[in-house]
Amino acid sequence: MASTHIFSAYDDDLKFLSRRISEMGGLAEQMVSESVRALVNGDTALAQKVISDDVILDHAEREIGDKAIVTIARRQPMASDLREIMGSIRIAADLERVGDLGKNTAKRVIAVQSTGVPRKLARGLEHLSELALVQLKEVLDVYTNRSADKANAIRERDNEIDAMYTALFRELLTYMMEDPRNITPCTHLLFMAKNLERVGDHATNIAETIYYMTTGSQPEGERPKDDSANTVGAVTE
Repeated sequence: MASTHIFSAYDDDLKFLSRRISEMGGLAEQMVSESVRALVNGDTALAQKVISDDVILDHAEREIGDKAIVTIARRQPMASDLREIMGSIRIAADLERVGDLGKNTAKRVIAVQSTGVPRKLARGLEHLSELALVQLKEVLDVYTNRSADKANAIRERDNEIDAMYTALFRELLTYMMEDPRNITPCTHLLFMAKNLERVGDHATNIAETIYYMTTGSQPEGERPKDDSANTVGAVTE
């Protein structure tokens, strides 16, 4: 009976980590989506909500880290169970960073309201966010079903987001060169675009972690990249 109780408690610990990862993923998705919607609609109240929500995501990451450490100390897991727990820590860190990118985008939405944003450029960021969020949603679904093949397929698609980011990067530079009055709003939009491109990078990181959790090995080869914007100039947040 004691052994059964131990295994049941251990299973509860793993379920807790899985549930909290799923909750973090949902909130991270929401924050990125709402930050872009705030830009398109000029909604500073929604942008402020995204900034406030970041505290919730930070707390969830700490909670997952604390639970994982306690579980390792008490259960001394081996092999796949240990990969499961360590993977949870890594995925939580990526999701927390996705939330940060949503928060940073929301801050720039507030900053750019005084100058205004050309609707065409706002729509360009919206399309980039849609692609990044699809990738994030799909990788969170893969976290649930643990498909190594699907995780690897998501990893192979990282260059699609990079290509769209590069196109938007060049379009923003063109607007800046055409009219100096565009420099300030377009600079903010460049940072927002880079934030969204990095959401895709974190989704790819999660896909690689899931692949390792499932197979015990790292994906083979370098992940595909098509970020020629980096040859023009670095944009970091």
